[in-house]
Amino acid sequence: MTTETLISIFLGIGLAASVGFRVFLPIFALSLASYLGLWELNADWQWIGSTAAVVALGVATLVEIFGYYIPYIDNLLDSIAIPLAAIAGTAVMVSTVADLSPVITWALAIIAGGGTATAISSASGATRLTSTATTAGIANPVVSTVETGTSAILSIVSIFVPVIGFILVLIVLYLIFKVYKKIKSSSS
Repeated sequence: MTTETLISIFLGIGLAASVGFRVFLPIFALSLASYLGLWELNADWQWIGSTAAVVALGVATLVEIFGYYIPYIDNLLDSIAIPLAAIAGTAVMVSTVADLSPVITWALAIIAGGGTATAISSASGATRLTSTATTAGIANPVVSTVETGTSAILSIVSIFVPVIGFILVLIVLYLIFKVYKKIKSSSS
């Protein structure tokens, strides 16, 4: 495995984790990076760097971000975000992984990309439900802001320094695991 392949895997995992917080923001960031020539995508996915894709994904990103600030819409978005995150996490992984056979690329994309995005999206949805139940939704804008900020930071770091992005993903997954373990032990 080449260094380029390993870096592309780190990028894919970092963006997949970002997708778990916001579906469109990391894809928009990847689209913009490709459009600006900062990152080269696989041949079948170069359309993501087109002007039309940048504009469409930019609009979708804004709609998604603002939608999470509208009461009840935020919980509705969470209910569709988990399956969308699985698909988008898989897609960003496939679009970025370089120099692997299609079988390995797709297996890695489904497991690492889709799996990471789904795990984070599930935890994010559970956080919002908890916030809604315990604060009558008053704290939901704070949760939304933290999720959007985390997605943006993780996307940017993953694009510019994929190894650091991967390390941040490991930290986020560890924190999610710790919170889950704490909640599980307190409910027993």
